[in-house]
Amino acid sequence: MNVNTFLISINFKKLNLLLGWLCFLISFIVYYLTAEPTVGFWDTGEYITTSAKLQVGHPPGAPLYQMLGAIFSGLAMDKENIGFTMNLMSGFASALTISFMYWSIVLILKKLTSNITSSIKTQLSILGAGVIGSLSFTFTDTFWFSAVETEVYAMATLIMAILFYLGLRWESEMHEPRGNKWLLLICFVIGLSFGVHFMGLLAIPAIVMIYYFKNQKEILDSFKLKPISGFLIANVVGVGILMGIFKLLLPNTLKFFSVIELLFVNNFGLPFNSGTLAAFIILIYIFYSLINYTRKKGLINTNTLTLCFLFIFIGFSSWLILPIRANADVVVNENDPSNARELLAYYNLEQYPKTYLFYGPLFTDQYSGLDKKNPYKDDNPKYEKDRINNKYKIVNDYENAIQNFNSEHASLLPRMWSTEHAKNYLNYTGYLDFKIKAKYISEPELVQFIQDFRVKINNNEIDYEDYHNFLKQYGQFLNIEKPSLLSNLYYLFDYQIGYMYWRYFMWNFAGRQDDIQGKMNMNGNWISGINLLDEWHLGVTQKNLPSDVLKNKARNTYFLLPLILGIIGLYFLYNTNKEFFWILLLFFVFTGIAIQVYTNVRPFEPRERDYSVVGSFYVFSIIIGLGAYHISVIFEKLKIKGSLIISFILCLFVVPVNLAVNNWDDHDRSDRYLAYAMAVNYLESCDENAILFTIGDNDTFPLWYAQEIEGIRTDVRIVNTSLLSTDWYINQMKRRAYESDPIPSSLTADKYRHGTRDYIIKEEISKDTVDVDIFMEFITQDEKEYKYGEILKRQGYDVSGLRSQDYNANFLPSENIRIPVNIKNVIKNNIVSQKNIDLIEDEIFIKIKSQALYKNRLIMLDIIANNNWERPIYFTGGAFGDEDYLWMKDFLQLDGMCYKLVPIKTPIDKSNPYEMGMIDSEKMMSIVENWNWGIEEGKNIYLDVESRKNSITYRSNISRLVDQLIQENKFVEAENIIDKSMEKMPISDFGYYTLLEPFIRSYYVIEKSEKARRLFDDIAVKYQENLFYYSTLTNSNKNRYAEEIYTDIERYRSLVDVILNYEEGEFLDTRMKEFNDYLDLFL
Repeated sequence: MNVNTFLISINFKKLNLLLGWLCFLISFIVYYLTAEPTVGFWDTGEYITTSAKLQVGHPPGAPLYQMLGAIFSGLAMDKENIGFTMNLMSGFASALTISFMYWSIVLILKKLTSNITSSIKTQLSILGAGVIGSLSFTFTDTFWFSAVETEVYAMATLIMAILFYLGLRWESEMHEPRGNKWLLLICFVIGLSFGVHFMGLLAIPAIVMIYYFKNQKEILDSFKLKPISGFLIANVVGVGILMGIFKLLLPNTLKFFSVIELLFVNNFGLPFNSGTLAAFIILIYIFYSLINYTRKKGLINTNTLTLCFLFIFIGFSSWLILPIRANADVVVNENDPSNARELLAYYNLEQYPKTYLFYGPLFTDQYSGLDKKNPYKDDNPKYEKDRINNKYKIVNDYENAIQNFNSEHASLLPRMWSTEHAKNYLNYTGYLDFKIKAKYISEPELVQFIQDFRVKINNNEIDYEDYHNFLKQYGQFLNIEKPSLLSNLYYLFDYQIGYMYWRYFMWNFAGRQDDIQGKMNMNGNWISGINLLDEWHLGVTQKNLPSDVLKNKARNTYFLLPLILGIIGLYFLYNTNKEFFWILLLFFVFTGIAIQVYTNVRPFEPRERDYSVVGSFYVFSIIIGLGAYHISVIFEKLKIKGSLIISFILCLFVVPVNLAVNNWDDHDRSDRYLAYAMAVNYLESCDENAILFTIGDNDTFPLWYAQEIEGIRTDVRIVNTSLLSTDWYINQMKRRAYESDPIPSSLTADKYRHGTRDYIIKEEISKDTVDVDIFMEFITQDEKEYKYGEILKRQGYDVSGLRSQDYNANFLPSENIRIPVNIKNVIKNNIVSQKNIDLIEDEIFIKIKSQALYKNRLIMLDIIANNNWERPIYFTGGAFGDEDYLWMKDFLQLDGMCYKLVPIKTPIDKSNPYEMGMIDSEKMMSIVENWNWGIEEGKNIYLDVESRKNSITYRSNISRLVDQLIQENKFVEAENIIDKSMEKMPISDFGYYTLLEPFIRSYYVIEKSEKARRLFDDIAVKYQENLFYYSTLTNSNKNRYAEEIYTDIERYRSLVDVILNYEEGEFLDTRMKEFNDYLDLFL
C-alpha cells in the first residue's frame, strides 16, 4: 500500500464514520420533530406503562425493551413528558438503525467494488450511495410510523440492522486472527432480540449464507458436494438454525428450568425456586466445563460453538426481569410469569389460539362437529403453588380439555383457518357444496328447507354471511365440502402475499391511496400518482375524485421513483455479485413474505399490519442505495461533467426528498393528544372510587397510562372484561392499587382458578327468578349434586360420553336473576341524583340469554352482587352486546364518555338500539364542558383513523345531551354545546357525516335555521362529490361498487329527510332538485 492509498483509506474511514452519524442526526431530528407528545392508541399505552415502571406486558414479552424504556423514562423532566420521552426512544433506535444501515451499504459496496481500482470518486460514490439508501429508509411510510411511537418494532428493526451489519463485518474479517469476535457479538445480539421482538432473528439465514459464500470452496471440498447441492443445503441449514434457536433452544431451556423446579420441589421436598436456582447452577457448570475442556484440548471450533451458545444465553438473560417483577406483584402483571413453568407458557403464547402452518383445520371445521376418532386433546397442565404442602399442584382438569379439530376438515397448508373470518374466506372458495347426511334424508321438512335454501342461492338471494350462518346452524345435518388445496393456495398468493404483502411494499416505494384500512375495496390500496397506471391497477378512473380522497393526508404519490431506483439496484447487484444478490434476496423474503406465510394472515385484521414486514423494506432500501451507486457509475461512463454531484443530487431528490415531502404531513404526530384526551375523559366521567369496565386495547391501555404514569384518577378501578377470564387478572383486581380499592368479590381463588368455572352451562331446572346472592352461591358450589353431569343423570340422560370437564361443570338453574336495590346506599353514595330519587326501582331483573355464563361474566356478576351499590359502576361502551352490560342495558345513565349503572329503568328504543340509558343533563353538561378535546387551537394536526373514529363517541354522546337539553327547553345550552362540538371536531377533519344529522335537526328545533342550513350544505357537498365520482365509472364498476353507491344515496336521502320537516320554499326546492339530479345520474 503506497502513501496516497493509505491516506485515502484513512480519510475514507473518517468520512464514513462521520456520514454514518450525520445520517443518525438527520433521522433523529426528523423523528424528534414528528414524535407523538404523549400516549397513542393501541399498545403504546401498555408499553409506556410497563416500561416506565418495569411491569409485565403481554406475551411474548419485551423485557429488554422495557428495561431500556425505564432508563429513557428516567430522563423525562416530569411525569407529563414520560410518554414523549418513551416515544423518542423509538426515534433514537430508528435513527441508530439508519446509521447501521448506512455502514452496511458501504460495506456491501466495498465488497462489490473490491476488484475496481480504488479512487476518490469511487469512494465518494460509495459514501453517497450509503446516504441515499439510508435516508430513503428514514422517510419510508412504515418505518417512520413506528419511529414516532412507543412500540417494539423500531427497536426490533435496529437489532435486525445490527445483526446484518455484524454479519458483514464478520465476513470481512472472518479469516483474520480473532475474527470470530464478530460471530460472538452476533450471538449476543440474537439473545438480546428475544428481549424485544423475534423479528430480529430473521437476519440469521442471510448471515448463514454470508458464511457459506465466504467459505464455499472449503465446504464443498470437505463434504464432497456439488455447488448446487452445497447451495441448497446451506439454505436449509440457515432456516434450521433460525428455527432451532427460536423453537428449540430457548423453549427447551425454559422447559429444563421448569422440569428441574418441579423435581426439586415436588420430589425432593426442597423450597420453592430451589430447582430454578439449581438449573441455573447446572447451566453455568456445563458452560464452564465445556469452555475449559475445549481450550485444554485445542478444540477451537467446539470452543467457539460453546461460546456462541453462551453469548445467546447472556443476551437472553433480560428475561430474568419478568419473573422478578411478576413476583413483586406489580400493578400491571399480565399472565403473571412468576415461575419457570409460567414463563414457558408466556414464551409459547399459550393463551392465544394455535396457528397451524403445514397441516391443520380449515374454517369449515366449525360446521363439522367432533372428530370421530379423537374428539378432544389434552390441555397444558396448570401448576400452582400449594403453600401448605410446599408443592406444586396441577389445578386444572387438563386431559381431553380442548376440542380437537375434525380431521375431515383439515388440510395441508391450511391458509383459510380462522373460524371468525368465514364469510371473508367464502369470497375465495365461493359457496361450498353440501349434502344432507344419510340419516336425515328421510326427514321431509328438513329436506324441503334445504331445497328451498338452494333455490335462494341460485336466485342470488343469499350473501356469504347468510350462507355462513346457515352452515353454522344446520351443519350438524350436512356433509359440507371443505375448501380445496387449490383454494388455499389461491388465497395464499392472492391475499396473504398479493394483498397483505405486495400492497404494503408498494405503499412504501410507489405510493399510498389513503390511511383507511383496506378490505379489498376502494380504500387502502397502493397508487403511484401516474393516473394511467393507477386506473389500470385499481380498475377505476382517477379523475373527479372526491375532496375527501384528494385531501387525505396519507394520499402519497412517489411516481414509482423509489421502486425504479431499487430495480436499478437489483440489476446492478445481480450482474455484479450473484452471491450477495442471493443473500439480500433471502433476507428480503424472510423479513417480508415469509412472515405473512408464517403468521397465516386472516381477512381482515383489526388494523393494517405493515409494521410486521418492515424488515423487507429495510432490505429494499439497501438495494436503493446500490441503485444510487450504479446511477453514479452510469453518469461517470457518460462523462457528464460533475457526474458525481449531479447523480447524488438527482437520487437524493428522486427518493429521500420525494418520500419526505409526501410523508411528512401524515407522519407528523406532534401536537396530537387525542388518545390522551380520550383516556382522561373516560376517567373524569366516573364518580369517585368507581369501577370502570373496559373491553379492548383502545379503551384500556391509554387509561393505564393516564393512571400509572400521570397519576390521573387513580381512585377509579379499571377492569378489562376480556382479561377477566383469567385467574391471574382476577387476583390482581382483588388487590388494592394506588387509591383504588379492590373489586368487591366474595369468590376465593379456588373458585375461579385456571380450568375452574371457565364456563357455566345453562340447564334450567326452574323458570323462577333467583336472587343474585342465592344464584352465585349455587353456581360456585363444589359438591357433586351441583354439577352438570349429575343433573343430567337425575333427568334420565346417558352421561357416559360426557367429558369430565363438562360433567363436573356447574350449571345455571335458571336464566332469570333478581338484583336487589339498596335504595339507602344508592342515595347515600349519589348513584342517582336527588331529582331522580323517585324513579329508583326496588330491584333489577336480568335474563341470561346466552347458553353459558363465562368466567368474565361470572366475575362481573360477582362484583355486582357484592358491591351492594356502595361504589359507582361504569361501562366504557366499547361494545353493544347485551352480555357486555350483564343484560342490564335498560339500567344505564350516560355520563360523559361512560355508561353508569343506575337502578332506574330506561328501556332501549328498538328502532335505535345504540342509544342506551337515561341522561342527567346537569351532570352531563358539567362533564362535557370540561372535556379535553386533544387538539390545540390553531394547530393543523394529522388525525389518523383511530383519532377520527373517536368522533363517533363524542358526537353521538353530545347529540344525546343536546336532545335532553331541548326536552328541558334549555335551548341556549344546546346551541352552545353543538357549536363547541363543531368547532372542536370540524366536518372536513373528522368525517362520519351521518352522526351530524342530529345536529342539523337540533339547530332547527332551537330555531337556528341558518346554522342548520350551513351544516346541511357542508355535508351534502360530500355526498354530491362521491356520487358524481361514482357516476363517471363504467357500468361494470358501478355494479362492482353498487353497495357503496347505494349507501351514499341513502345517506344523502336521510340528510334531505331532515330538512323536509323544517324547510319550505326556495331552500327546500333547490336542495330537493339537487338531490334528484344526483339520483338521476344512476337512472
